[in-house]
Amino acid sequence: MGTMIDFARPDGGSTKGYLATAGADRPSLIVIQEWWGLNDQICGVADRFARAGYNALAPDLYEGRVTQEPDEANHLMSGLDFPGATNQDLRGAALHLKGIGGNVAVMGFCMGGALTIATAVHVPEVTLGVCFYGIPPKEFADPANITMPLQCHFANQDDWCTPEAVNELEAGLTAAGANAEIHRYDAAHGFFNET
Repeated sequence: MGTMIDFARPDGGSTKGYLATAGADRPSLIVIQEWWGLNDQICGVADRFARAGYNALAPDLYEGRVTQEPDEANHLMSGLDFPGATNQDLRGAALHLKGIGGNVAVMGFCMGGALTIATAVHVPEVTLGVCFYGIPPKEFADPANITMPLQCHFANQDDWCTPEAVNELEAGLTAAGANAEIHRYDAAHGFFNET
């Protein structure tokens, strides 16, 4: 349904992403990949949102690299410039979608969940965030600085994004008076991934 495109970054560069469209002036969504890369699972999420009436853009944060091996995924994620991805790739995606029309939300999974929270802090063009089992370092994206509505989904049996880390995030959001919902499930990390 969707197609790979090039879109502009604020610094004048460009990046690639998978765009599935529902039409002009429709609400839009940035879909942020897991640590595996921009794979069929994430492109499928974008396609489902397009069928539901949303324009969906999934930036290719690893520049074409995809893996199914945890060690390689960890290597790729560790090499990602998180501030650059947030302020350039994800902000560029938001600006591209705003050019199509409608409000822009952001949703991400695992590493993409952490980048969703970072986007909620650093990208003013986005108006809503939905995070799945990811939390960025507080020094990069302090939840006290989130001003948009944020919904978060976490697993109770998660050893990467632990329940203790979720408790700390929730406490920070509550202390800041954020418009946030935290949902917890009796599941393991990655429960949204169908593969």
